Formats: sequence, C-alpha cells, structure tokens
Amino acid sequence: MFIIRQFAGRMFMALTLLLMAATASYADNLQKGKASFYSKRSNGARTSSGMRLNNDSLVCAHKTHPFGTKLLVKNPANGKEVVVTVIDRGPHIRGRIVDLSREAARRLGILAAGVAMVEVSVYDDIVVPYAPKPYEKPEIDLELPAEGTGSVTPDWQKKD
Repeated sequence: MFIIRQFAGRMFMALTLLLMAATASYADNLQKGKASFYSKRSNGARTSSGMRLNNDSLVCAHKTHPFGTKLLVKNPANGKEVVVTVIDRGPHIRGRIVDLSREAARRLGILAAGVAMVEVSVYDDIVVPYAPKPYEKPEIDLELPAEGTGSVTPDWQKKD
C-alpha cells in the first residue's frame, strides 16, 4: 500500500510540474522572431480551425496559442502594429513564429520584404462592457396605464 501511495504522490508531483511548465511557457507574453505571410493562392483554403482563410482579414497562424486568441504583432523596424486572431497552426518553417494574412502583413509594412522580425504578444486590452451580476435585477422604468382605461396608446399617437 505504501508503494502505491508513494508512486501516486510522485505522479501527482510530476503532473503538477508539467502543468506549471506549460502555464509558464504560455504566460511568457512576448515572443520575438520572424514573421511571414500567406500566399495569394492560399486564399479560401481551409485552416486548422476549420475556417476558410481570407487574406483581406486580420488573421494569423501560430504554433501554440489557442484558436481565437487575439495577438498584437509589432514591427519594431517601423513601429507599426496590428491585432490579429489565431485561426491556423504554423508556421512550419524553423525560425518563424507567426504566419500573417496579406492584409496584416500590408499593415505592418512587410509585404515587400517577405519575412521580417516582429514582436508578438497576447492582446488583452479588451474592455468588456458592464453586465449586471446574475443576482441583480435590472431596473425598468415602465409606466402602465391605470387599470380599466383600455388599450395602451403612446402619448404621441393620442388625439386631443
């Protein structure tokens, strides 16, 4: 019994360390590396997420970030930046960290170069509008006519 408990404890510790390492690598918010972009021929191709690629949209391929993650891609050479959404896996070329749509590459100014050094970080400056807590009932200002007066007619439709 002691051996099983010891083995279980070691497995738990190993899984915990593995999870912490994976979380730490995802928490590294800034990546620096080369970016490329999709060719014109890839327009309309199905991506790993199941969506079709539209080179006029602001999307990208990244190796590790989950689909739907917003990434801020910055070109340090000219200071331009763009926010893109991860819809595909890749790039599959060593040394590259992101594949951009042609529109995103155009906004970053890397179309002529083909490949450029960029900085990629998770974009989390999204402001969520206020939503009431589930236990709060919204206040509604609604005036109903007095009972027995008949139908509800707005004041602007009433004839004097």
